[in-house]
Amino acid sequence: MGDTITGRCYSVCRYKVCHFAVLSLSITFQELLSKTYIPLIREVDVMTDPTGDDVPTVLVVVGTRPEIVKLAPVIRNLRRTDALDDALVHTGQHYDDELSGSFFETLSLPAPDVSLDVGSSDQSRQTADALAGLGDVLRSRDPDVVLAQGDTNTVLAAALATSKHTARFGHVEAGIRSFDRSMPEEVNRVVADRVSDWLFAPTSTAVDNLAAEGLTEGVVETGNTVVDACLRHRELAAESSDVLDRFDLAADEYVLSTIHRPRNTDDRERLRTIVETLDSAPYPVVLPAHPRLQNALDELNVEPSGSLRVVDPLDYLDFLALLTAARLVVTDSGGVQEEASILEVPCLTVRPNTERPETVDAGVNELVEPTALGDRLRRLCARDDERREMTGAPTLYGDGEAARRIVDTLVEELEA
Repeated sequence: MGDTITGRCYSVCRYKVCHFAVLSLSITFQELLSKTYIPLIREVDVMTDPTGDDVPTVLVVVGTRPEIVKLAPVIRNLRRTDALDDALVHTGQHYDDELSGSFFETLSLPAPDVSLDVGSSDQSRQTADALAGLGDVLRSRDPDVVLAQGDTNTVLAAALATSKHTARFGHVEAGIRSFDRSMPEEVNRVVADRVSDWLFAPTSTAVDNLAAEGLTEGVVETGNTVVDACLRHRELAAESSDVLDRFDLAADEYVLSTIHRPRNTDDRERLRTIVETLDSAPYPVVLPAHPRLQNALDELNVEPSGSLRVVDPLDYLDFLALLTAARLVVTDSGGVQEEASILEVPCLTVRPNTERPETVDAGVNELVEPTALGDRLRRLCARDDERREMTGAPTLYGDGEAARRIVDTLVEELEA
């Protein structure tokens, strides 16, 4: 059966996380309750228990492309066990089909059970819309567990919505820290961890970060599910993707770049420096355009005329094929830093800090400012010996069994 759900939110946060929530949800209470902030939600089946049994239900919440990629192994493991039921909710934070919609098919995942069209409004509205919509989903489906991954507004909304429900919350990729509270993602991580019942930490560093904040109960070191995803799909990407031919590229003779962080896209002079540097690189540079980046480029009125090729968003297999065969990658994405280390591709990260310090400590990733990017990019393109020194750490984030450990933990504790 199909019902149309509308969302309303009557409170933003528990007392213990109110300070952090206000940082991300700078919106008046009256505005939050107004129709302007009620998300459009597609008609979906809202049956609470379609199986009719008493098996615990896990509600998996995604909203962006990286979340879909990293939670796909968890979803597959959930569907292999008879001990748990599962349902999938997509908030629609990534609203472009190439950014998320096509990923379900590419990754052989079923379509979401619930889709919330929160879209790309400013961060406060986006978070409020997701919070309101997820609140309605929790009331209608009444799951036992909610799982979300990472540091997006979707994760923040899922954590806060669950804190007002009887369900327990599991945060996949808990404990990673940049220690930079000017980044919305850092606030989202901290808040999500504070209200989590299970903190699935990808590394020992993440475990230590949680302990330093007084969080020791419910912590499980699992490895990172990005390893599970990369190992499953890299051979398929190499066999099935024709992206190198489409872009007329040769393996090891191009640079892949991704730029989307507000620090780089909202500062126009910083972005101009990055774009001009990539455009003058000694090898072709492929830059898939995240909507935030494309909007910024349009406003900047920059037309690359050299090495830089700005392309439409890519599906996961095409992106994985490009990354695997790249000479090096220039990024500001945390997930790409991880994937580059797994695939042994040297990485330059255009940021002053990173929540993936393991990659820097291992020597496979360097933090660079835009003004220093050109010299480092040209040197790495020219020096094979230096590039080889930035490889050799494919197991920083685990053995590819993170998703199994997460699901095994849930089964064991829910059956207890």
